[in-house]
Amino acid sequence: MIFAELIFKILKNGQRTSKHVQRNRWGIFILYGLALGLLLAALQFFQYRLLVLQHAEQWYIGLVALLFTGVGIWAGRKLTRKKTPLTATGLLDGASPFLPREDILEKLGITPREFEVLELIAQGLSNQEIANRLFISLNTVKTHTSNVLAKLDAQRRTQAIQKAKALGLLQ
Repeated sequence: MIFAELIFKILKNGQRTSKHVQRNRWGIFILYGLALGLLLAALQFFQYRLLVLQHAEQWYIGLVALLFTGVGIWAGRKLTRKKTPLTATGLLDGASPFLPREDILEKLGITPREFEVLELIAQGLSNQEIANRLFISLNTVKTHTSNVLAKLDAQRRTQAIQKAKALGLLQ
């Protein structure tokens, strides 16, 4: 309070003061300004701490909500992006169709229907699914499968697929 009274008296009197008193006056102004600034900063800090501590649960809920919003937007964009269009032949634009090596098919004696069955086996379909897709009986599918296995000298369906890929019959 002593400094404030001194400043008030100097300003009230309007007297001319010496350079020493003027420098001292500016020092007092700066000191009071710094003190008030520090006090204001301390009050703001404690008010912020109080706000955060009293409402910590709401802050966490808000952060989790923002996280899930971001994940939802990412997943939505990933799931709804445009697919690459297929041509009328069912191929991607610019892709050439895979053609099996006809000379090997003839050499092994695999018929076109047996080759169709082999392609569907390679897609992972069961015998019943192959029969439904080709409109043939289950026994016919089993016969074609056994013929393909014998012609490729394979014991299992997976082995037949592996050998057909090695020979260039399948992709």
